[in-house]
Amino acid sequence: MAIEKTNRINALFEFYEPLLTKKQVLYIALYYRDDYSLGEIAENYHVSRQAVYDNIKRTEKILETYETKLQLLRRFQLQNSKIDELIGYVQDKYPSDKALLNLMKQLEDLEE
Repeated sequence: MAIEKTNRINALFEFYEPLLTKKQVLYIALYYRDDYSLGEIAENYHVSRQAVYDNIKRTEKILETYETKLQLLRRFQLQNSKIDELIGYVQDKYPSDKALLNLMKQLEDLEE
């Protein structure tokens, strides 16, 4: 469960980072991307562990609220799923169509 939550927060963070304050970005990045503990963050920025915890929890809720309203992550995941499905279909049904396979490769590269 912890890994799933970390992956979700990191994905949401990728989409909504520009909407967060500098402090929110800093704490979320250190905690979720760089795997700092609450204590390490608190010590580095001379604040209490509770202040860091509160900021992170508040920011998690903000990220989830953005996703509820904008659904950028959900749409991205659905799009990627359909692209993967389409690529599989083309590879299965049209393996000799080089132009179509090239277009599918270009579409796949857009995902990244």
